[in-house]
Amino acid sequence: MATITVQAGEHARRHCPVWLPVDVSALPGGDVGLRGQAGEVLPAQVLAGESPALCFVIPSLARGQSAAYEVIPHSADTGGVGLADVPGDRVEVTLNDSPFTSYHYADTWARPFLLPIIGPFGDPITRHFPVEDVDGEAQDHPHHKSCWVAWGEVNGSDHWSEAENRFARQVHQRFDTIESGPVFGRIVATNHWLDLQGEVVLEEQRTLTFYNVPAAERLMDLKVVFTATCGPVEFGDTKEGGICSIRVATTMDAKKDGTIVNSYGGTNEAETWGKRASWCDYYGPVNDKTVGISIFDTPGNFRYPTYWHVRNYGLMTANPFGLSYFLNDKETSGTHTIAAGEVFPFAYRLYFHAGTTEDAGVAGKYLDYVAQPSVALA
Repeated sequence: MATITVQAGEHARRHCPVWLPVDVSALPGGDVGLRGQAGEVLPAQVLAGESPALCFVIPSLARGQSAAYEVIPHSADTGGVGLADVPGDRVEVTLNDSPFTSYHYADTWARPFLLPIIGPFGDPITRHFPVEDVDGEAQDHPHHKSCWVAWGEVNGSDHWSEAENRFARQVHQRFDTIESGPVFGRIVATNHWLDLQGEVVLEEQRTLTFYNVPAAERLMDLKVVFTATCGPVEFGDTKEGGICSIRVATTMDAKKDGTIVNSYGGTNEAETWGKRASWCDYYGPVNDKTVGISIFDTPGNFRYPTYWHVRNYGLMTANPFGLSYFLNDKETSGTHTIAAGEVFPFAYRLYFHAGTTEDAGVAGKYLDYVAQPSVALA
């Protein structure tokens, strides 16, 4: 049997997803698991395709320690990440049979979004408005739909707001993948971004990967790949946009009892808006329990570390183009044009957690993402 060795490296690891490129022929056929030296078995899952990889979650590994696992045939009996398509409307996501979120893609919406997002204590931790009316929620900015991808200047079209008769649309075309599994579930969707006349401006492939980790540490990877299929595409300089965007639950707003923290220790809007940082975290109370949402930027993303359009009223977005606003310098432009046929990728991880930034170990979770443990297959 093949053996996998994991080395934690310079950081302690806890509930850490690991990806290992593999030759599938080196693995047992069918479902697999990893048997540790004490006899415990970790679920594992193969990502098929042109770049096959094995994914599993390390429960715990101390700094500088290593662990060895034997790859064995194994079928997880229950649990995992379940995805179910409600055709033409949404994909429902469950984690160990409990609702987590839904990906809404119906053409009645201006653009796809995730709602609700269920936090570590079983409560929604993003805003429902305007999809649902919830007592006490702020009702500003109706285009802020929970968790979404948008930009306010795409070849001159507004893909951010929903102002009547002047906003452009993202239209779902197909699902390339809807995959459930014991370790991760994955949605791969192709969307067309249209101009105000309904013509295609660009194609977007959006990949959402949901991990089977404990409820206090929900993790989701977002990959957005733009392709200029119909000619050059200009992403204009504006603060109105976010390739990865979140609107937190109203009770979490920093102007109430919530807090914004970035990777440099900047706190709340005055110290984080328009600033560059490798991650940003927004935490606060929901039903008297502290919860938070982090967005992790990725080395290799355009203009990493990104600038942040993050507000005390509950908005948090990764914004790499709005430089003239963030630097308060109209002579500086963040506009970027991709050539016809060019591919323009972005990747982020979202961490939905219990507790404050410090309680949740956000900095360590970021390192799990960008500096994963060393893994070898022999």
